Amino acid sequence: MRRVKLHNPFKTRIIDEKLVREHLALERTKLANERTLLSYIRASIYLLISGLALLQIKEYQGISLMWVGYLSLFICILFMIVGFSRYIALERKLNKLLQPDEEKDENRSNQN
Repeated sequence: MRRVKLHNPFKTRIIDEKLVREHLALERTKLANERTLLSYIRASIYLLISGLALLQIKEYQGISLMWVGYLSLFICILFMIVGFSRYIALERKLNKLLQPDEEKDENRSNQN
């Protein structure tokens, strides 16, 4: 059986050819997870900027405008927390999937 070595920026591993598709699918999922985190950060920054802008408006001192500004800042923090928690949760799941099975490795060493 021919083995293929794939590059992982954090750790290189040797994978059977049959598992290449599965490995690449997991790598695509990791990249999608990073893109999603960046989207949460981008939305959070937009909310931060809009909240600060609403709080800086001095001409219109409506109480509702002030509350909208504070609400925007609160949602900004909420977006950051949700984004990072989802990223960490999925990253942990993917790391469990990418770890080699120790039982299979022990069986291979016992057979040799």
